[in-house]
Amino acid sequence: MQPDIARRCKNALEAPHAMIYFAPEAEQEFGSLGLKGGRIAYFAGRAAPMGAVGAGVVAATFYNFSPRAAAKEIPRAWSIAAPEEIVAARFRAADTALRRMLGDEVLTSEAVTESVQLAAEACRACEPAGKPLFAAHADLEWPEAPHLRLWHALSLLREFRGDAHIAALQAAGITGLQALVLHTATGEGFTEAAAKMTRGWSDEEWSDAHEELRAEGLLDTEGTLTTAGKELREEVEATTDAQSMAPWTHLGATKVERLVAHGAELSKGLAKAGAFPRELFAAGSSRRE
Repeated sequence: MQPDIARRCKNALEAPHAMIYFAPEAEQEFGSLGLKGGRIAYFAGRAAPMGAVGAGVVAATFYNFSPRAAAKEIPRAWSIAAPEEIVAARFRAADTALRRMLGDEVLTSEAVTESVQLAAEACRACEPAGKPLFAAHADLEWPEAPHLRLWHALSLLREFRGDAHIAALQAAGITGLQALVLHTATGEGFTEAAAKMTRGWSDEEWSDAHEELRAEGLLDTEGTLTTAGKELREEVEATTDAQSMAPWTHLGATKVERLVAHGAELSKGLAKAGAFPRELFAAGSSRRE
């Protein structure tokens, strides 16, 4: 199996997990705990499996968020609700959001049943060493409902790759903010305004990062990726792919293709249901589909 299969899996399987970051059900569940306003629900929801960690740990493991934004919400979140309460709320939100957008007929289908088995099998090959966010989520108890087991498995696979991606960026000498600027320059992710707003960076910080990347020859004067910039991004992604292959090598090509096909169908259903706000994403982003 070629390492680029890891990227195919990421593209096919990310949406069924990532829908939680935009679902109104998450806002409702976290709001009922008192986690309201700003980015507190996002920081607390994703970090809670690590326990009541400090803002420095959250900023380090999330990587492309402003440390200032993390410090505004953490550790304040833990004084409002305990991490275990937040974890439970996140699972409840995933449950109701998936039921609303995909419906019980899809969630009880043979495709989802098979996906649960395949994704869980893939997770068993993921080693936690050097992957703190994955390790924290892997320590959680697996839920009982099949569609929640699938959501949890896809969360684990997402964080497993995410931890590897941070290591690849570090090896390439790319900061979290620089990585965000470079990704935005591709036109495949957030719009620039959405990236700054959701990640907590100021216009001045964003401009400074642009200047750094232009000085390194990675962006041109128009803020477009240069050939060197494209090559560096591809090198980082290729390194990430190579470091994320364990679950897919373990699963094998035939099972991987089955899981990718199921994931692609679930992703299409979620996009059709409006899981991702179109205004936050650039015209070239798959999230707009």
